[in-house]
Amino acid sequence: MLRNVWLLLRVRASVLPLTLALFLAATSIPASAGVIEPVRAKLTASEDAYVLSAEFKIELGSRLEEVVSRGVPLYFTLEFDLTRSRWYWSNEHIAGRNVSYRLAYHALTRQYRLSSGALHQNFASLADALRILGRVAAAPIVEKSALKTGETYQAALRLALDRQQLPKPFQLDAIANRDWQVEAKVLNWQFTPGTQDNSATADEKK
Repeated sequence: MLRNVWLLLRVRASVLPLTLALFLAATSIPASAGVIEPVRAKLTASEDAYVLSAEFKIELGSRLEEVVSRGVPLYFTLEFDLTRSRWYWSNEHIAGRNVSYRLAYHALTRQYRLSSGALHQNFASLADALRILGRVAAAPIVEKSALKTGETYQAALRLALDRQQLPKPFQLDAIANRDWQVEAKVLNWQFTPGTQDNSATADEKK
């Protein structure tokens, strides 16, 4: 009898560390979070202005993909900033651009709609909508006369999920739950008017 009790205690003692290890391993696995990463960007001269072209890789993560597919709209903000370095003070702001986007799913038409201001476009799949959201084509940034040829400027670009425009209950969950978080990476590069190559790739992001 005592021998059987002793064997049972030994088995439980050996199983407990293994169970604890499996539990710790499971709880340490990171949640699936999204990321918006700039792939490339370029400033080029048009007839009277410098325009921005860019491409982003967008991964919302499984939680946000489910949320938008159930009819909850998501909002995004494209942010661009152009500055000039000054040795005696902080960088001088030269130009900037902020563009807001709204992505929503309409159950009646079974389509995703991407809107920016009064403009909108419909898509059959979320992947198609995100692909267009991640493209910037010849967006005017600053008049050519505002920049000096041969002078170097600092450009910064990012596309981010605007969590402040989520419904209030989702905002609270987004703060504490990593599933709701989308990392917005920034692309920084130098822009010199009058030179041929004013592009940047993801390898240069900071």
